Amino acid sequence: MQKNLPIFPPLNREQVIRAVERRSPERIPIVLGKLWGQGFPEAIGSRLAEFDIYPEDAAFLWMEPFDYKAMQLSWPLPGESGAMDSRAIIDDWSKLDEFIAKLPEPENDPRFPELERQCRQYRAKDRYVLFAWWRLFFERPWQLRGMENLMVDYYLHPQQVHRLHQALCDYYSRFIRQAARLFKPDAFFTSDDLGNQRQPMMRPETFVEFIKPYYRQLGKVIRECDLHWWLHSCGDNFALLPHLIEAGVQVFHPVQKNTMDAAATAREFSGQLTFLVGFDVQQTLPYSDPKAVREEVRRLIDTFDRPDGGMCMAAGNGILPGTPLENIHAFLQETLEYGSHHRRRFI
Repeated sequence: MQKNLPIFPPLNREQVIRAVERRSPERIPIVLGKLWGQGFPEAIGSRLAEFDIYPEDAAFLWMEPFDYKAMQLSWPLPGESGAMDSRAIIDDWSKLDEFIAKLPEPENDPRFPELERQCRQYRAKDRYVLFAWWRLFFERPWQLRGMENLMVDYYLHPQQVHRLHQALCDYYSRFIRQAARLFKPDAFFTSDDLGNQRQPMMRPETFVEFIKPYYRQLGKVIRECDLHWWLHSCGDNFALLPHLIEAGVQVFHPVQKNTMDAAATAREFSGQLTFLVGFDVQQTLPYSDPKAVREEVRRLIDTFDRPDGGMCMAAGNGILPGTPLENIHAFLQETLEYGSHHRRRFI
């Protein structure tokens, strides 16, 4: 049973900015707290409305920057079934020139008027707004080449990798600049799953050689557009965090449980990063009870929340079908209640 919960309206834009910039927000923001995984809404049906009482303290303007069919490439696109590695878009580097030449003009993207309209609506409600898409300089090339090919490319085809990354960087930069010109979001949110369960997906030296230069270029564009940069990256990213910070990443999600040491991460990088701390959706949320969920929420807040802020709370990834609804209520309720109480200690 959920208990009576005080009304927590969404935080206004300034309060989320204060959390991101570590300037003492009034409570810990919830951002992507209701990150429903594939099949979850369908599985619980009308009961999804139970979670409407919990605020989402930021609004997202999602888009996918690539429409491979619309590019009218001269080769047939792979089918949509099967593993991603079997569906490489650029299965031979001889196709790279045409792929780059047929990238569309971001400034003419027909979706921008609708995104601008949505942003005006959010602004009228004083909401913090993120312009967002998934996949950047690891996940996107992985999609384009297939992971096995890409990992080999770092050693056998470095020049082509750099050409692809530079083309992606230029393309992304134009999207971000256009969004900043048209509707001025507060932040850019994206993803690169740079870690696995035990370590980064590549040696840090490989990241520095092939990916960091383009993170730095994009970080410069994001700063010039006066945006915050939020990055989602699953797995163990501890060794890469200094490079991400140097490139300009300001908010990091999720600090995945059982892959990263939360206490060590907070100790080493609080004050340099704001953490969109992801609650564990692999073990704790689906398999614990509400009491254990609440204890875990308090532990995370005690670990990451500082007197000046620097913490938001999220689900670690998509909440999956079969997760007990009472556990989700406990996660969101405790974040609001204990998160507000914890902030009052610093005021």
